[in-house]
Amino acid sequence: MQIESLKVFCDLAETESFTKAAQINQVTQSAVSQQISSLERQFKSLLIERSKKKFRLTREGQVLYEYSKQIIQTYDSLHSKLQEIKDIISGTIRIATIYSIGLHDLPPYIKKFLKSYPTVYVHVEYRRSNQVYEDVLGNVVDMGLVAYPTKDSKLECVALRKDKLVMICHPQNPLGKTKAIKLADIAGQKFIGFEPDIPTRKAIDKILKDHNITVQNVMEFDNIETVKRAVEIDAGISMVPQGTVVQEVAKQTLTAVQFDDGEFFRPLAAIYKKNKVLSPAIKQFLAMLKE
Repeated sequence: MQIESLKVFCDLAETESFTKAAQINQVTQSAVSQQISSLERQFKSLLIERSKKKFRLTREGQVLYEYSKQIIQTYDSLHSKLQEIKDIISGTIRIATIYSIGLHDLPPYIKKFLKSYPTVYVHVEYRRSNQVYEDVLGNVVDMGLVAYPTKDSKLECVALRKDKLVMICHPQNPLGKTKAIKLADIAGQKFIGFEPDIPTRKAIDKILKDHNITVQNVMEFDNIETVKRAVEIDAGISMVPQGTVVQEVAKQTLTAVQFDDGEFFRPLAAIYKKNKVLSPAIKQFLAMLKE
């Protein structure tokens, strides 16, 4: 029996999916099935109830899962400690991030990190916010990067920084002719927003509601890039993190305007599964993100 087989079993138990367990461990679904069958022969016990309706561990499978998690955690701690002793920073870091962070905040950190630790491979997945949480909890990735982090007893949350929210509009829009506006100035305007389930949308809705401001929601998108493209064709205005429109403002395809009657921020955070053993590479990357 190899520890890799126990890890595959744990990933299968947590994701309840042969496909995801195979993806996490970079093997085929057939290989996952074979390793589970091998464990069942090893322990002479049925570990999974074979039912098409729902994935379920047997009592023996639940016991194996609980002990296997302890074994894997101890093994990961040992591996991490030995790397620290040898001062080795290598391996792979798997990150799931929402589009805006991945496209605008993350690149300079990755560039700086890889310059210091060239033997580390950083794999980045661009996901919707809810999918980032799922990937972290399912062990598909080591770490997630999100905005407006949600509290979860199964997750560790590391606060990073805050992005200032600004109003963006087409350069010819009258609202863009001044350096700053009041929040009330956008009342009644055609508004390009995010889809309702996206945290930034919920936060902006709350800001507008708290200030008794109503806008005309004319378009909704699931990522920052599409929102910006819609504003560039003068389909409406929007509120976005200031750091996401630096290039467009420099090229004068968009105008960004501050609010002079209040500062509104979007908090960013890194999340990872509670009790997860962080490799030296992940620890160093987290430390760099917090700088």
